[in-house]
Amino acid sequence: MQQPPRRAPGRHFLQVPGPTNVPDRVLRAIDRPVLDHRGPEFGELGRTCLDGLQEIFQTKGPVVIYPASGTGAWEAALVNTLSPDDAVLMARTGWFAVLWNDMAQRLGLQPIFLDTDWRRGADPAAIGAVLGDDKAHRIKAVCVVHNETSTGCVTHVDQVRHVMDELGHPALLMVDAISSLGAMEYRHDDWGVDVTICGSQKGLMMPPGLSFNAISAKAIEAGNTARLPRNYWDWQAMLASNATGYFPYTPGINLLFGLVEVVKLMREEGHANIFARHDRHAEATRRAVRTWGLETQCAEPRDHSSALTAVRTPEGHSADRLRAIILEKFNMSLGTGLGLVQDRVFRIGHLGDFGDLQLMGTLSGVEMGLRVAGVPHKPGGAQAAMDYLAGNA
Repeated sequence: MQQPPRRAPGRHFLQVPGPTNVPDRVLRAIDRPVLDHRGPEFGELGRTCLDGLQEIFQTKGPVVIYPASGTGAWEAALVNTLSPDDAVLMARTGWFAVLWNDMAQRLGLQPIFLDTDWRRGADPAAIGAVLGDDKAHRIKAVCVVHNETSTGCVTHVDQVRHVMDELGHPALLMVDAISSLGAMEYRHDDWGVDVTICGSQKGLMMPPGLSFNAISAKAIEAGNTARLPRNYWDWQAMLASNATGYFPYTPGINLLFGLVEVVKLMREEGHANIFARHDRHAEATRRAVRTWGLETQCAEPRDHSSALTAVRTPEGHSADRLRAIILEKFNMSLGTGLGLVQDRVFRIGHLGDFGDLQLMGTLSGVEMGLRVAGVPHKPGGAQAAMDYLAGNA
């Protein structure tokens, strides 16, 4: 007779870079009777959510909410603004950029894919070189991933916009901020972004199930001539209903209760404090990695993510085996390597509802796992992180 899985005592450490741990207050907010989404109370709930999102995205423009994952918000950004055979310029900074590119191809767009070694963010100069050669303005959108979740590398969106403005190129700027919004500084309006894509399950500290588009006036105008098919993802239907706080079809009602609580939590901590906390935890994690004698996947210091750290295992040592040992022995989940870095990296998520003691537990678990798995390393990484945290409380 097959034995049931052995129970692991204590709280499971979910240290993948999303979904992240959901605060108890958010869970309690979600755990309530379903509200009539056509009734008078719902309009107030809807408007509270939509107004709060403007604050988080740093925009005065509209933000639409879909009951979907971030993948749905990718598609919404493309189909609401583009037409078949339009060229889009993308940067292959990691696995999620690859998936977005694949989607663009399947939708009948013509992506131009700038390659990288998956160890840095997109190069604004390389983007500018391609746009500079596009005299006919065939490229209708530039699509970049702000924080590439598969590698821990950041693209500097403000610099991409600066290059586009210097050239006077009219392409839309679309940004995947799925794993950065709420954890790292992001300014939709100030950075001149036309469509920002996000999901609920990472820096916004919620379960999966909501996705978002923050939309500029220029993007809405592009929708007037866009010819890619859209129905579920249509912004116009959303914007018309959202004006009074309602939705054109059944929304994720209870998740919206949670979203109201997230807005409250973020206001209480303060956005600048949230970003500083993530910066601090990321630096502590990188100090641990350096002390272990390991490498981060991100090779360009200015491109380091504050939401996660991807760590390369030494040649000949399986990152997946290490992750499996850590899960079995210490009840902790780490992110897997994806695409080109499959079985070569493990990813430590340090974003969302996350404090110093959780980080120290995480890094201690990694260090113990390295020892048990026989991965060559130097001891003391967790201590190096603790020294940094204690000196920068």
